Amino acid sequence: MLKKILSFCLILSPFLSSAQNQTKFTHADTLRGAITPERAWWDLTYYHLSVTPNAQDSTLKGSTVINYKVLEPKQTIQVDLQEPLQLEKVIQDGQTLTYRRDGNAFFITLTKKQEKGKSESIEVFYSGKPRLAKRPPWDGGVQWVPDGKGNTIISTSCQGLGSSVWWPCKDHMYDEPDSMMVSITVPKAVTDVSNGKLRSVIDNNNGTHTFNWAVVNPINNYGVNMNVAPYVNWSETYKGEKGDLPVSFYVYPENLEKAKVQFDQANKMLKAFEHWFGPYPFYEDGYKLVEVPYLGMEHQSSVTYGNGYKMGYLGRDLSKTGWGLKWDFIIIHESGHEWFANNITYKDVADMWIHESFTNYSENLYTEFYFGKQAGADYVIGTRALIANDIPIIGTYNVNQEGSRDMYYKGGNMLHTIRQVVNNDDKWRQILRGLNKTFYHQTVESRQIEDYVSKNAGRDISKIFDQYLRDTRIPTLEYSFKGNSVQYRWTNVVAGFDMPVRIKLADGNDQFIYPTTNWKTLKTKGEKTLLVDRNFYVESKNI
Repeated sequence: MLKKILSFCLILSPFLSSAQNQTKFTHADTLRGAITPERAWWDLTYYHLSVTPNAQDSTLKGSTVINYKVLEPKQTIQVDLQEPLQLEKVIQDGQTLTYRRDGNAFFITLTKKQEKGKSESIEVFYSGKPRLAKRPPWDGGVQWVPDGKGNTIISTSCQGLGSSVWWPCKDHMYDEPDSMMVSITVPKAVTDVSNGKLRSVIDNNNGTHTFNWAVVNPINNYGVNMNVAPYVNWSETYKGEKGDLPVSFYVYPENLEKAKVQFDQANKMLKAFEHWFGPYPFYEDGYKLVEVPYLGMEHQSSVTYGNGYKMGYLGRDLSKTGWGLKWDFIIIHESGHEWFANNITYKDVADMWIHESFTNYSENLYTEFYFGKQAGADYVIGTRALIANDIPIIGTYNVNQEGSRDMYYKGGNMLHTIRQVVNNDDKWRQILRGLNKTFYHQTVESRQIEDYVSKNAGRDISKIFDQYLRDTRIPTLEYSFKGNSVQYRWTNVVAGFDMPVRIKLADGNDQFIYPTTNWKTLKTKGEKTLLVDRNFYVESKNI
């Protein structure tokens, strides 16, 4: 579906170095990251992905049916498939079509006249050995992992890299299908788990069976996944805001007992996040937590898990406060992406903060929900040690380039800071819930989210977003005591920065002041001490 555009999980290791600020981009970057003319004229409405993975030689063979609506009558359509996979043929209405390849983009010539408003379909057949995932999910692709019992565990992960690394598609985030079918054919000794609900399992009478998974909601392309293993599973029903939500768990047989204990956190997650963000966005497709041989990712309605059944991030507390060891990082973080990534999806990867900043912040909110407001604040503030302030959080548009990894911890602290500015916890919660309602199942750009928060915060906070998303400096409150007054101003800030901040003078009373980049004066009782509320991600300097 070409999601309504109002104006325009992956979890990345906190120990990876930050992305370098590219200054040169290639033709391939544009083909991957731009809404090219060969993409713009058609609205994607439906996929049927059919794949047979072959563990013997690590190859894939299959096809994608692509249904679309003609927005403008053009005769060339772009479909993406990454090397070394090969496109075998393309068919429309029984006729084989010609195409040319330009790197990872295929430009297919349509012989049937394309008429505005008409619904059409093509089927793209492909095969080959896909890129091997080197360090999934950060350096993704397809994994083939022998389980030591004669089976091969197969998993896909591809955010940033793109879903065309393992199947042919319209590999740009701005356009999503309204629905999708995923059909995976595997040996009978193993099971495939993909997105949505299991529609059927077909016995092929040749030692294989085909799992047909139906997705009835819009889905972003990197959220589509294939997980093959000798899974055991169990199911529950979560009584949520929209009624009964089917919840299913798929794990390796040897981990069943500990999984039943650890995965109970999924229900706690749903309770906390429905409180903060509103109803789970995919009731019709259910929620699944699926064990995989990598850390995990936010595949829509099929969240993957590989955190070793440990609390924290592989047993570590990223905040170093103790609160991060009260819950399983991957269950909480990757599931938080169901609201921010899968429900509200960035149009361009340059705006990846929409996914990662809000989901990083969801860790704080989960902690607060179960352990109190102070604990949540301790947690998010504790993650500030991981902020690099190297390059802006927002990347370069139209070339598939994300910004700084600070989209996680700095982004979470930015949102925590904005909550202080709003200074009304009920209003703040309604803003978070309102985002998920207003932009339900939509692809968006950064300004839409920024404008919504500003509009509903009760004051213009656009400069706060500019400061934290588009600048690398930490706002600094300079102040100086003179007699019975204190002078103060913001420095290290973008032009027009005017964020209010809560301070405490020596008399012990909290109060807001309203600095700008010009000096202001506050009458005091002769105090010589000023403390900035630690919940604001700023620095202060007595000059």
